[in-house]
Amino acid sequence: MESPFKGKTGLRRILNAARYSMDGLRAAYRHEDAFRQEIWLTLVAVPLALWLGEGAIERALMIGSVLLVLVVELLNSAVEATVDRVSLERHELAKRAKDVGSAAVLVALLNAAVVWGLLLL
Repeated sequence: MESPFKGKTGLRRILNAARYSMDGLRAAYRHEDAFRQEIWLTLVAVPLALWLGEGAIERALMIGSVLLVLVVELLNSAVEATVDRVSLERHELAKRAKDVGSAAVLVALLNAAVVWGLLLL
């Protein structure tokens, strides 16, 4: 069975997707403390990467590693919201899903630290 929300094509689909994406970014910023902190980190790190990077590849690696943290945080927030939507009671699988999402964010942060460390040291 197809979702009743599917079906738009062409330019309308692209405009809807852009609006939904902006809604998601606003919701994450409004409701997720970690995402807000990582946005502020990104606003500092991107200009810093442009200044400190010694070429296009270094700059791309530094910026990409920081943007990856945001992507993983957004996915983690989506998992947490879905788990909470299903049930707020404590359940081992819900805990596992949230813990794995959190671990993914940690790995993305470690990746960013390693990339920056290797390029700057």
